[in-house]
Amino acid sequence: MDDPNPPGDALHAAFARMHAASRAEPYPPWTQRRDRLRRLDALVRIHEQRLIDAIDADFGHRPAAETRALELLPVREALRHALRRGAGWTRPRRAAVSMLFWPARARLWPQPLGVVGIVAPWNYPLHLSSLPLVAAFAAGNRALLKLSEFSPRFGACLAELARGAFDADELVVFHGDAAEAAAFVSLPFDHLLFTGSGAVGRRVMAAAAPNLVPVTLELGGKSPVVLTEGCDLDHAAMRVVHGKLLNAGQTCVAPDYVLLPRDALEPFAQACVRAAARLHPQGLDSADYCSIVDARQYARQCALLDEARSAGVALHPLFAGAQRDEQRHRLAPVLCLDPPPTLKLMREEIFGPLLPLVPYDALGDAIARIQAGERPLALYWFDDDRARTASALRAVHAGGVTLNDTLLHVAQDTLPFGGVGASGTGAYHGRWGFDRLSHLKPVLAQPRLGLGALVRPPYGRGFDALMALLRRVP
Repeated sequence: MDDPNPPGDALHAAFARMHAASRAEPYPPWTQRRDRLRRLDALVRIHEQRLIDAIDADFGHRPAAETRALELLPVREALRHALRRGAGWTRPRRAAVSMLFWPARARLWPQPLGVVGIVAPWNYPLHLSSLPLVAAFAAGNRALLKLSEFSPRFGACLAELARGAFDADELVVFHGDAAEAAAFVSLPFDHLLFTGSGAVGRRVMAAAAPNLVPVTLELGGKSPVVLTEGCDLDHAAMRVVHGKLLNAGQTCVAPDYVLLPRDALEPFAQACVRAAARLHPQGLDSADYCSIVDARQYARQCALLDEARSAGVALHPLFAGAQRDEQRHRLAPVLCLDPPPTLKLMREEIFGPLLPLVPYDALGDAIARIQAGERPLALYWFDDDRARTASALRAVHAGGVTLNDTLLHVAQDTLPFGGVGASGTGAYHGRWGFDRLSHLKPVLAQPRLGLGALVRPPYGRGFDALMALLRRVP
C-alpha cells in the first residue's frame, strides 16, 4: 500500500514556501541577517545542555567536554566572527577596469542565492549543520537542513528548537530516513552543501545534476600524517594520538595513517602508547573516550581489525586491559604496523580508532605514496626544516594542512575549509562560506563619454590610433 504522506510532500511544501519568500525578498538587509544569526546563537547557547544530551544519547556515550570543544565552541566562534564581520562582507567590492573602458567603474555585488539545502552527517551533527547555516544566513539565504537518520535524538531536538526560533520560510529541519534524504537532494535548490562520504557524495551530485543545482561537497578520504627524519617523536605522538582519538576517530579530518622513517616505527609506537596512557589512563573505561556511534559502525571497525589480524599484521594496542565492549560499542585504539596496501584498512577511510603505521626508506617514497592516491582532505606534516616543509607543500595536494599538529586548520574562521578532488569540491567557513553561498554579481557603470565610442563602426582613424596605442602598452 502506498504511503499516504510520502517524504517528498513535506519537503516540497517547505521548499515552495521558502522559494516564494526568497524571490519576494531577494536582498534582505544586514539587520535581518544579523537577527537570524543572533537567534541561532541564542538557540545554541540557551539549549546547550539539551543538545549535548541528545548527541550523547545518539552515540551511546560522547564526552560532554568533546561536544563542547568540538561542536558548541566552533559554532559560537563562527557566529561571533560572522556577526563581527558580516556587515562588511555584504558591501559592494571594487574591481579594476581595463584601460580600454576608462573611466567606467566596476563593482562586485554579493547577492543572496535564495534557498540553500544543507545535508549534515551524524559524526558532528551540530557543528556540520550549524557552520553551513551560519554562512547561509550571513549571505542572506534561507535554508532547509537535512540531518542524518543515524542521529535521531539530536535531529528531533534541533527540529523542535528550530521551529521555536525560526519562521517556516527561514529554516526547516528534516531528519528522516534514506527515502527522505533522496527526496531532499533532488529538490531544485539554489545551492546544495553536503558533508559525508565520497560514495554518497557521488549520488548527491548525480541527484542535483538534473536541476543544475551547484553543489559544495565536503567529503573525506585517507588523511596522512608524515613524520620526517629527526622530528620529535613524543611531540608528534601526543598530537597524532589526540587527533585520532577525538570522537574515537569518527572525524573526517582525523589522521588516517602515519608515514614515518623505518627506524622510527617501534619508537613511535611506544611514544603513542605513552601518549594514550596520559590522555586516557583508565583505558576503555575512560569517561573521556567516545563510543562508536552504533552497531553498524562498530561491526565495520571490528571487521577492519580482524582482517588485519588474519593477514598477519602486527597489532599494537594503545590501551591496557579490555579492548572491546560490544554492549557499549567501545573499541580500544590499535596501531597496525606496516599493513599491506591490499587491506581494506589501507584502501578505505578508516573513520575509527585504528591507526596504520607505514614505514618508508626515503622521504620521496612517502610523498610519492600520497601523490599516487586520491587527494586527501587533510595533510599533517611534522618537520622543523622549513625548506623541506615548503617543498612538501608544493608537491602534495590536500584540502588543508596543519604543520606539527593535527586538526587545527579546521578551527580557523579565517581559513577556508574544503577538499580537493575526491575529498570534496568547494570550501566554506568565515568569509569563504559567505562568498560560496552568494553570487558575486559583476556590475559595470559606464559613463556617457569613454573610449568605447572608438570601437564602434564606422571604423576610422580614431579606431586605428587606439589599436596602435594598445599594441604599445606593455
